[in-house]
Amino acid sequence: MILEIAQIDVKAGSEAQFETGIEKAAEIFRAAKGCHSFRVYRSVEKPQRYRLLIEWDTLEAHTKDFTGSQAWKDYRALVSDTFESPPQVEHTELTLQAF
Repeated sequence: MILEIAQIDVKAGSEAQFETGIEKAAEIFRAAKGCHSFRVYRSVEKPQRYRLLIEWDTLEAHTKDFTGSQAWKDYRALVSDTFESPPQVEHTELTLQAF
């Protein structure tokens, strides 16, 4: 399992618009091949910063199957107008689950 962590900084004043769009986008991710979960967190210290935590079967499920697809374009159409800068994305693998 791969965990995608996407950090998204939105333009000041567009937080509600982003949250509305990302809520709609959840259904796009639910239908995406190889996508297992989709969570969105908002920073307490920096309320214009969000982190999307998305679990994928494989790295390729995200980078090859989803990114660039029509579903990805539909997701971006819902939220990209609110971006202050391009999202920062990285992929991680579980190393330790202590409890």
